[in-house]
Amino acid sequence: MPAQVDESEIKASMKAEGQSASDVAEVLAELKAIRVSQLFPDALVIGADQMLTCQSEWFDKPTDMDHAQAHLLALQGKSHDLITSTCLAQQGRRIWHDQDRATLTMRTLSHSFISFYLNLVGDKALNSVGAYQIEGMGAQLFSQVDGDFFTIRGLCLLPLLEMLRRHGVVPR
Repeated sequence: MPAQVDESEIKASMKAEGQSASDVAEVLAELKAIRVSQLFPDALVIGADQMLTCQSEWFDKPTDMDHAQAHLLALQGKSHDLITSTCLAQQGRRIWHDQDRATLTMRTLSHSFISFYLNLVGDKALNSVGAYQIEGMGAQLFSQVDGDFFTIRGLCLLPLLEMLRRHGVVPR
């Protein structure tokens, strides 16, 4: 269920205050979980958010295919960090949080490969902050990947599963 959170406003405000991308990811994950938890107070609600940083620049999801191409051009030949925060809320309050970071190095890409890739994945490129998915053809964008696969996909899954086991939601 989408949480009614103005991510752009929160990011801009926190950036202006000098907060880190890690702080933003944590705040957004928590806010999403708490907002939905207020609608379903007895449920355990998972909220997650991810920030991509490259050389101090924050990247958002691309708005269109031209923007996706610009993302790939900006990231190529460089390392960037994906910071993923996951929050669990119940009764309108945070009861657990985890954060992880993965560092990915994108290889130098030709314009023809970027066009080929974006044509192949289509609008799926607009669903992630870096205009890529690590699975499938997206793996060919990288020369090195350091970090947890699930962190890259946008969820601190293994620590979350352990927390859900402690709550009896997932079998031990």
